[in-house]
Amino acid sequence: MKAVILAAGKGTRMKYLTADKPKPMVDVGKELILERILGTIRDAGICDFIVVTGYFGNIIEEHFKDGRDFGMNIRYVRQEVQDGTGSALHLTRDAVGDEPFYMSFGDIIASPHNYANLIDCYRSDPCDILLTLSHVEDPYRGAAVYVNEDWSVERIIEKPPQGSSTTNWNNAGIFVFSPRIFDHTAQLTRSARGEYELTEAIYKMLAQGDRVKAFPLEGYWGDIGTPEDVERMKTIIEASESSAPCGQ
Repeated sequence: MKAVILAAGKGTRMKYLTADKPKPMVDVGKELILERILGTIRDAGICDFIVVTGYFGNIIEEHFKDGRDFGMNIRYVRQEVQDGTGSALHLTRDAVGDEPFYMSFGDIIASPHNYANLIDCYRSDPCDILLTLSHVEDPYRGAAVYVNEDWSVERIIEKPPQGSSTTNWNNAGIFVFSPRIFDHTAQLTRSARGEYELTEAIYKMLAQGDRVKAFPLEGYWGDIGTPEDVERMKTIIEASESSAPCGQ
């Protein structure tokens, strides 16, 4: 299985932290955000990566190069115009090929054990999309995900009004996709924000009856969008690593 990482965005809410570098290259303690994402997925057994770069993409490409020094193989796809996550993913179609693949946004960090568990879950019960869930007080900042008793996804509501959701499950931004997703990213039109949205492709697959399952994450999870998120994640990671048994 290959892994795709979307790391092309500017991260405008990061303010001074991304004035001269892309958000995935911001420090979250002992590692950069992207170092942690790539290393955790590598440790889960995936070594072939396709990284979509854009804003200050040369910094990512020059730091990681071909990945050999990090125990992985990396190739890059440049998103010259940052016109949406659906567009970014579609650029990887040829590099991914015809097999299921792992995907993460380049600003999502979760407890390491989740990554291997997600792969095991997909392999034990393959589906068209396996998306991860984080449990939040109110999913108004992300996407509210409604599931049934066997973790099949029934509907997703992007950025619902605060206080309107009757679910605590939020789309956590880590997936396993079948290559069918590319049939839908190829047909995307611009959203009200003027972007080609990956969530719209997921909605279409759900609406036409494709099998979309959910995987609840355990432990910590963070969507890093602001300097405050960075500091919070540093604290969480430090606390997690200091409490881990020796050697883990």
